[in-house]
Amino acid sequence: MDQAFMDQFDGLLAKYAELLVGDDSPEQVEKIKIWALYNHMHKTMPNLTQHWTASQPEAKAAVRALFEEVKQLNEAHRAKAKPKQEP
Repeated sequence: MDQAFMDQFDGLLAKYAELLVGDDSPEQVEKIKIWALYNHMHKTMPNLTQHWTASQPEAKAAVRALFEEVKQLNEAHRAKAKPKQEP
């Protein structure tokens, strides 16, 4: 692939990670890449991911932990970004 495209796409992924969890560090971007790809695969080919997790129980636990981490980071980021309304 074209290096300019790869650089641009990496920038898109970094921005996505920043908007999703409030952090665009390389570690977080890599986690978001895995999270997004697995999420898409699970929605489009659930039998494939079910077969994989059945044969890879350690990986299933790692994916579940990653999904929980992304969910918690997203909720914390949204709570921080959203101003509290007073009653």
